[in-house]
Amino acid sequence: MRPGRQAPEITGSRILITGGNGFLGQALAAWLDARGRQVRTTVRNVDPARPALASIAVGDLSDTTDWSAALAGVDVVVHCAARAHVLKETVSDPLSQFRAVNTGATLALARQAADAGVRRFIFISSIGVNGAATHGQPFRPDDPPRPHSPYALSKWEAEQGLAVIAAETGMDAVVLRPPLITGPEPKGNLASVNAAMARSLPLPFGLATKNRRDLVSLDTLCSLIDVVLDHPAAAGRTFLVSDGQAISTRTLLERMAADMGRSPVFLPVPPGVMTVLLQWAGKGAMAAQLFGDLEVDITATCETLNWSPSATRRLPDPN
Repeated sequence: MRPGRQAPEITGSRILITGGNGFLGQALAAWLDARGRQVRTTVRNVDPARPALASIAVGDLSDTTDWSAALAGVDVVVHCAARAHVLKETVSDPLSQFRAVNTGATLALARQAADAGVRRFIFISSIGVNGAATHGQPFRPDDPPRPHSPYALSKWEAEQGLAVIAAETGMDAVVLRPPLITGPEPKGNLASVNAAMARSLPLPFGLATKNRRDLVSLDTLCSLIDVVLDHPAAAGRTFLVSDGQAISTRTLLERMAADMGRSPVFLPVPPGVMTVLLQWAGKGAMAAQLFGDLEVDITATCETLNWSPSATRRLPDPN
């Protein structure tokens, strides 16, 4: 911590959530507001049709974004805004685009936050920093990073930069690495599957019952963030998060369909066949996500923070 700087108390603090109109940011703002937290959000542009809680427009995210108005009086930043869920990439150099937003803009925000007297910076990273898949051994927070995509690499580089800023300024940096986030109107590949179920289209996942994937619901992730806002043991730590129960792709889709009030129609296509077809179509990453394993060990998270996954969205035991 810099000489002469007085760290404000975290408890009862004012919280800034970036990406206030996003999938996580919007849910988190509502969650914290309902629990009496003092919440402010940032959005790219204020949209009257999608009002965000106490929102401030900051424009496109880059290393030149001016966060001063949003950071005034703020004690804790939860950085949810990111470039993600790009299913059809249109730029020639995706890594540079991911780095510009997920690395450059994040570190610029962190430095401005430290200068503004922010006490704690919570960064929503990705389990992709650990790797693309597990093979009998779940991911742990102290595993050597193996980012598998431009998105994951940009998140890992941001994590490293945040550690440097924290060491230089004394601002707490806390990293959360969630797997795929589930909830109403999901993003990414789940959005495509959700749309197919809404149209009652048959899905080729009838035999996708053996893979094991950890997911995290919006409720569970918001619950953890709520704890991390204040917990003294969170400072300087990286935490993995999940619902605490690995499930198969079919189980996930059955739960999604139930939430929509629908009965899914499954075709008995072998996962190996689907994997080959998706790889042939240039969608190997989708195949891995739908049919591979990705397990997360959250023991350290639960023990350090005296926390456990929210039971409100707990999935039934597939076994």
